[in-house]
Amino acid sequence: MYENSTKFRVRYAETDQMGVVYYGNYPIYLEVGRVEALRNLGLTYKQMEEDGVMLPVLNLQIKYLKSAVYDEEINVVTKITKLPSSRINFEHEIYNEAGDLITLGQVELVFVSMQTRKPCRCPKDLLDLLKPFFNELKA
Repeated sequence: MYENSTKFRVRYAETDQMGVVYYGNYPIYLEVGRVEALRNLGLTYKQMEEDGVMLPVLNLQIKYLKSAVYDEEINVVTKITKLPSSRINFEHEIYNEAGDLITLGQVELVFVSMQTRKPCRCPKDLLDLLKPFFNELKA
């Protein structure tokens, strides 16, 4: 399993009049977690797109447990629990600065060739970066 944490502060523009994060911002927080998880692994979305592969969202699920509030530091924990094939699944947990779990998210994306606009296999360079994190593939 691969896991990465990304911390940032809730900005004023992301909140409602009560200082609570508007629910529509959570998918953006999950995206920040995914992008930074891949960057930390050694590959960026930009690199994949330059190599001709894009990653549209196929499925998104979010469970809201507690509210995040203005100026609070939140921690987006992003996990990849199985090696991708033509799809990749990210599991997310968002914690507030007190360490309370406030949101759960699951996002399924599909690898798509930018040339054909059809699903394709996970890029080899991404698989090579992920394999060391999966016990069943270790010698």
